[in-house]
Amino acid sequence: MAQRNHPTAPSRTLKRYVPTCVTVAVLLVAWQVWVVQGHVPSTLLASPTAMVQSMVRTWPTLWPATVVTFWEGFLGFAIAVALGVLLGIGLYCSKIAHAAFYPLLVAAQTLPLISVAPLFLIWFGFEPVGKVVIVALFAIFPVVVQTVRGLESVPQYYSDVALTCGATPSWTLWHVKLRVAAPAIFGGVRVSAAYVFATAATAEYLGARKGLGIWLQSAYNSFQTPLIFAATIMIVLMTVVLMVIIHVAERVILGNPADNADPDADQL
Repeated sequence: MAQRNHPTAPSRTLKRYVPTCVTVAVLLVAWQVWVVQGHVPSTLLASPTAMVQSMVRTWPTLWPATVVTFWEGFLGFAIAVALGVLLGIGLYCSKIAHAAFYPLLVAAQTLPLISVAPLFLIWFGFEPVGKVVIVALFAIFPVVVQTVRGLESVPQYYSDVALTCGATPSWTLWHVKLRVAAPAIFGGVRVSAAYVFATAATAEYLGARKGLGIWLQSAYNSFQTPLIFAATIMIVLMTVVLMVIIHVAERVILGNPADNADPDADQL
C-alpha cells in the first residue's frame, strides 16, 4: 500500500492564514484607491496610509495611552478568567449555586455599559481600577458559561474509570474532568478576550484621566478621523496579541490538537 503524504505543520499554517492575509491586503488597497481617487474628505474617512502617518506622528502620546488601556484590559481579563473558571466549577458542582448565581450573571450581561460606567465613576473615580473591574464584570460571563458547559459535556466513563482506579471525586474533577473540558473553557476565554480592550476603551471614554478612550474623545472633538482609526488599530493589535497569548497557553497546556486528530480525516 502506498504511503499517504500528509501536510506538514508549515503547509497547514500557510493554508490557514494566507487567504486571510491576501483578503486583508486586497481590502486595504481597494480602500486606499477609493479614498484617493474618490477625493473622500479626511474628516469623513481616512485612508490606510493616512492612518499609518497619523500613528507615526502621534506615537509619543499614542503609545502611553495604549499602555494604560492594555493593562486595564489585561488585568480585568485575567481576573475574569480566574474567577470565571472557579465560579463555573462551583455552578457545576452545586445546583443551588447554579440556581442562585447564574441568573445574576445573565442579568449582568444585559446591562449596557453606558448605564453601568457612571456608577463605577462614583465608586472608583477616574482611576484605572474602576476600568479593571468593569472589564472583569463584562468578560466573566463567557468563561463561566463555557466552564459549566465543558464540564457537563465530559462523558461519564472518564469519571467511572478514574473512580474505579481509586481516585477521589475531587481529584477526578480537577485532573480528569477539567482536562477534558479545557478546550471548551479556552473557547470561552477566547470569546471573552475578543472585546476586553474595546470595553476598557469605552469605559475610559465615559470617564477617565488617560487611555485610548480619552484619546478617542479628543480625536472626536477635533474631527481628527485618522486619529480615531489609529486608536482603533491599536485596540485591534492588542486584541491580536492577547489572542496569540491564549493560543500559546492552550498549546502549552493541552498540546497540539493535530496530535490527537485522525490523520486520515482529510483524505477522501
